[in-house]
Amino acid sequence: MTDTFPVNRPSGCPFDPASEYAALRRTEGPSKVSTPAGVDAWVFSRYDDVRTVLRDDRLSSRSAPSDHVRVDADLDRQVDSGSVLHNDGMAHRRLRRLLATEFAVKRMEALRPRIVQMIEDHLDAMLAAGGPIDLVQAFALPIPSLVICELLGVPYADRDEFQQRSAVLVAIDRDPDEMMRVSGELNQYIVGLVLAKRAEREDDLLSRLITRAEEQGEPLTVPELVSIGITLLIAGHETTANMIALSTLALLRNPQQLKALRADPSLASSAVEELLRYLSVVQFGVFRHVTEDLPAGCQTIEAGGFLVAALSSANRDERAFPDPDRLELTRKAAGHVAFGFGPHQCLGQQLARVELLEVFTRLYRRIPTLRLAVPFEELEFKDNTLVYGVTALPVTWDAPLPSEI
Repeated sequence: MTDTFPVNRPSGCPFDPASEYAALRRTEGPSKVSTPAGVDAWVFSRYDDVRTVLRDDRLSSRSAPSDHVRVDADLDRQVDSGSVLHNDGMAHRRLRRLLATEFAVKRMEALRPRIVQMIEDHLDAMLAAGGPIDLVQAFALPIPSLVICELLGVPYADRDEFQQRSAVLVAIDRDPDEMMRVSGELNQYIVGLVLAKRAEREDDLLSRLITRAEEQGEPLTVPELVSIGITLLIAGHETTANMIALSTLALLRNPQQLKALRADPSLASSAVEELLRYLSVVQFGVFRHVTEDLPAGCQTIEAGGFLVAALSSANRDERAFPDPDRLELTRKAAGHVAFGFGPHQCLGQQLARVELLEVFTRLYRRIPTLRLAVPFEELEFKDNTLVYGVTALPVTWDAPLPSEI
């Protein structure tokens, strides 16, 4: 492996993590690399090692999970008390406890009928319009955006604004001044939303969160609510939207797997887990500060050091997943680390699973002749964003016969 991080995906293999990871996994313990953030970090690439370090309470998440790949990252900035991503210990558990009810399996199941309706409505519109279309703009992005808007009580009419700002904030090569401007605009927008929810409660996540915190005697401040709102708004649609589009492309490139899924919709559940493992869209892993000396293989990472848990590498570890570079929808892949691991494991993972399962159950059944509308080689991939995906996915299909309409 090179002595710098991140490393590039192999040419012509957009679904695979960097080939250097395979060599790294054959080496005992982590490897020290230099990062764009200007600090050295220890990269953990094996499945078992990634799970072990991510649950170790000697690590801190006070920087953003992706700060290691940002040239302008401020690794010593003060942690926002409302950040569920950056807080540790009791402060983190307080926020997680308040939010847990909103993302419990029971509540996600209650959302399922509405999610199904959204999917079917968008499929109806696609079929009525006919191909070719960009699946990203017509389907993959609108579904999770609409879901998170309804969940948070955000007007869906504002989606273009937060989608554009979100795209800037997850890029790693944007001008710092632009990042600051866009962050400020999104912050101002969410402040207005939070103030409105505090003044008049409705049946949405933010309103319930405000009420629950007050009832438990630990009311959330406006800045804390704004931090929570921004995190959920961005995370709630970026990852799922990219998973929908990239999964569709991966299945189109693996026609036997797609054929099996169409023939047996009960495969959808295992397909969700396998595609999450195979694609690992949080492509640069997660960054952590070491707060106490941490034994790692034959060496010790001293307090004050940094490490990166390479999720995409862990999900392709031969010890955990035999023949890991093969997409196999029947694989028992539920133990993957695509959502991270430990106390900071993705809070919204059950919502993502519901959305993906219903998409996989319906999209390929209702449009059985779905195919790329351009050569595969013309597609553009998001190599410079925190959440990996395809920029656009032009697809088309055969018009239904009159008897099928």
